Amino acid sequence: MERYDLVYRLYDEFDTESLREYQEFVDLFPAIDSRVVLAHWRDASDELEGRKDEIRDGFAAGETFAEVASRATREQAFTALDLEAKYGRAVNVLVLDVDETLRSAGGTDNEIPRDTLHMLTEFHEQGVPIVICTGQTLENVKGFAIQGLGSEIVHSGSLSIVYEAGTGVFTPGHGADTKQLLYEDLDVEIRDVFDDVRARVLPEASEELRRGCHLQGNEFNVTLKPNYETGSSLARETIDEALVYLIDLLADAVGSIVDVGESAEDGGDDDTDESETASENALTAWTRAFYADQDPEIRTVLEQRGAYPDVSTADVPANLAAVLERIDVAYYEADAAEIGSLELNKVVGVERALDVLGIDDPFALVMGDSKSDLRVMEWVADNDAGIAAAPEHASRDTLDHVISSDELVFDQGKSVDLLRTVYALNRFARLG
Repeated sequence: MERYDLVYRLYDEFDTESLREYQEFVDLFPAIDSRVVLAHWRDASDELEGRKDEIRDGFAAGETFAEVASRATREQAFTALDLEAKYGRAVNVLVLDVDETLRSAGGTDNEIPRDTLHMLTEFHEQGVPIVICTGQTLENVKGFAIQGLGSEIVHSGSLSIVYEAGTGVFTPGHGADTKQLLYEDLDVEIRDVFDDVRARVLPEASEELRRGCHLQGNEFNVTLKPNYETGSSLARETIDEALVYLIDLLADAVGSIVDVGESAEDGGDDDTDESETASENALTAWTRAFYADQDPEIRTVLEQRGAYPDVSTADVPANLAAVLERIDVAYYEADAAEIGSLELNKVVGVERALDVLGIDDPFALVMGDSKSDLRVMEWVADNDAGIAAAPEHASRDTLDHVISSDELVFDQGKSVDLLRTVYALNRFARLG
């Protein structure tokens, strides 16, 4: 309890709120070529150091307490103490989703806030590697990473990008291991399914769907995004339609590599055209039923659009199910409909990134909001390899997991709050 008592004393006896305001001003003050402005910044820096010196002189571990007080609120500091007491170690890698986690269309104008970016640079300077783990394309992620963090950090050798939800890993500065295309390890037949769907997804879509959405420029996954504002009613209508269309297109593509035999025929009709139509209809029904059973959100969309099949998942032929079990259909309400490989997900990508970065004993902070992020959170929980955090608007299953573990839930657009908590955790952990 001694450390808890010291933290109580820290926040009771010192003006930590003003201290944090000075720290934020010094950290985030824009670079302006002006003598007056520079003099003001220097005055603030001197005041900050003076206030920190008072704390340094008041505690045996003064540097730690000064840094904690200048970054973390009382609540964040005590949360950090609880985490340190529970796990007894510092976070040694950050695994971070981007959209609706580091940045939020509702809370940060879809930009990563400057205070969040600054905290990431602080972790980098402390030698904590960063793994950006996202469903976005590599080029998109590289662009905002370099713009926000700077080329030096991105190409430092301690930052890795897991993109397209785990189909590829990009870790600059690691020679032959810099870019790894994980989808190249998949069986040829699975790659053919994705190639088939990608080639047909827009040309065969209805005119209305083509106007309402676009194909994200992925290297492997097939992702339909709305041409309307994410979260809007038009985006929701478009993505719901796109989901049903994508499932049906997938059924047809898988049917080209799977022989379901007589089970797909309607009473063994001898007419070839009618038999083929019955086979196609059965494939569609089975595929819809399979994915509706996998995801309640998908089932809801199918039901609402009158597309839920009158078949049981028990009717799905085993050889068809064996292929579908390797392919993921993901639905993100009013945001995206996507197919990906279940053999390639964020967990696989993160494992490969950690291997390239040389992190043999990870204790990660995993931050995310979606089902794909949840898989990484569950992986670190199962392996005692980290802690999980999520924004308040994350998917229900993701929130349930986070709340049941350490309750690390942060407000929309305020990922910096959680980063400051972990910053304090790492400071306390170094005290031993």
